[in-house]
Amino acid sequence: MISTARKTHEPLLASLEPKLPHSHPNPLQGIPQANTTHSSVLIRLPLSYPRYAFPFIRSQSHFARIAQVKPPPIELVNTIAGATPGSAPIPVDRRPKLNDRLRHRIVAASTYSDSKENMTDIVSITAREILDSRGNPTVEADVLLSGGAMGRAAVPSGASTGEHEAVELRDGDESHYLGKGVLSAVDNVESILSPELIGMDATNQRLLDATMIAIDGTENKSRLGANAILAVSMAACRASSAALKLPLYRYLGGVNACLLPTPMMNILNGGSHADSNVDFQEFMIMPVGAETFSDALRQGTEVFHTLKSVLKKKGYSTAVGDEGGFAPNLKSNAEAIELILEAIEKLGLTPGEDIAIALDPASSEFYNKETGKYVFKKSDKSERDSHQMADFWIDWARQYPIVSIEDGLAEDDWTGWQYLTEQIGGNIQLVGDDLFVTNTQRLRQGIEQKCGNSILIKVNQIGTISETLDAIELGRRFGFTSIISHRSGETEDTFIADLAVGTGAGQIKTGSASRTDRIAKYNQLLRIEEQLGQSAEFLGIESLNYSE
Repeated sequence: MISTARKTHEPLLASLEPKLPHSHPNPLQGIPQANTTHSSVLIRLPLSYPRYAFPFIRSQSHFARIAQVKPPPIELVNTIAGATPGSAPIPVDRRPKLNDRLRHRIVAASTYSDSKENMTDIVSITAREILDSRGNPTVEADVLLSGGAMGRAAVPSGASTGEHEAVELRDGDESHYLGKGVLSAVDNVESILSPELIGMDATNQRLLDATMIAIDGTENKSRLGANAILAVSMAACRASSAALKLPLYRYLGGVNACLLPTPMMNILNGGSHADSNVDFQEFMIMPVGAETFSDALRQGTEVFHTLKSVLKKKGYSTAVGDEGGFAPNLKSNAEAIELILEAIEKLGLTPGEDIAIALDPASSEFYNKETGKYVFKKSDKSERDSHQMADFWIDWARQYPIVSIEDGLAEDDWTGWQYLTEQIGGNIQLVGDDLFVTNTQRLRQGIEQKCGNSILIKVNQIGTISETLDAIELGRRFGFTSIISHRSGETEDTFIADLAVGTGAGQIKTGSASRTDRIAKYNQLLRIEEQLGQSAEFLGIESLNYSE
């Protein structure tokens, strides 16, 4: 029957031979004959094509060839060293489809189209040195996929960094940005990571990140730099969402991505974020009584502007610090809270009900490891031991409408953290930033020792999106809240806004109501709220789910 059909339709079959554009090489070309078998079978396609149609239109002939191509034996390329010395190399399978043994290509008579399975393969990775909000260099990366989608991401940088964070690679060349250049990290992206990642599926985020971690081969990403690895990880994630025509938050969180975060707005800066005599790094407000994110942002912004008038009236400077908050020289640390409460009440809002206070003293910055003392070196020079420092926060929590304290104790003061959590962990959110550094190993230790009840999430502390998501999930399983956070050195990149919604974190910390690098994140959240429409959710005070 087949031979008769071939004889009858020989002229038609000749006209249906695939004519491939120059941009698409013959899929059969280059396959070794010894390892390849071909069979051509004439089929008659139905006149009503299914939804998942072949890559040609009905106006074309309904005859086509199916080329069945059996690829050569699987070859695993062992180019990536193991993470520990002496360990076996990690195999990386570079085939477009990891599990296909037989690949079917259906080619139209006059047109050829790449199958959708290849649309998310990485075809190029480039990187460059750009500037962050403090005028310091940082890494930006572009990931281009085979389907034409492109993702771009820029990496933030912190001022107060935890000792256990992933390493940010700097050049150290004083003749280039005073030693803060990142050209070595840029080169690592283009000369080391790019050749290994090209051809991989960008949507396989976990494999992509694991490959980069293995190439680096260190626990803290000090060889290639967390800034190099994270730039590619974020850009690949964004490129994948673009290829699938999904908003980034929807790509990260699926159909359940509908929770807008309660903002923590840093309106008074001190510590290492400002040249002032205030020891504590951040004094924040949380509009916990608002019903929607847009209302919360409006209330927070109004408090910020009202605080400016309060400061002016008292003769204080209204210059802003790294994160957009005011950075005046005050008489004491407590005066910062008193000024914020005055601004809240001046608006007719109720402290603790409409607007609550959140703190990030960044205690590791004024902790003396040699003496084991906390030294208020910018204000009154007073010293406190671990329990005294914890008692200080307990006293403040009784006096003021404080709902959250971040890094109230130093990053390795586990005993102090246990005591503080035991005393007020049932009604105050105790956030580990330098304590946990978005690291599952550190977080697991905190869970076991009952230190804190919340984790601050900073993508550049750990260096990949996969590990970031792991930290959020681990905390969630043990009742820890998550707060998506910026860094003091930011860019216009809005990735963390989508991350907050995509993960349902419920809280975001991204600076004050000034400086475009901070406002960019808030504006992105407003757009997401608009896109979600009636399905958008906002929890307010309920986003602080304290552990008893």
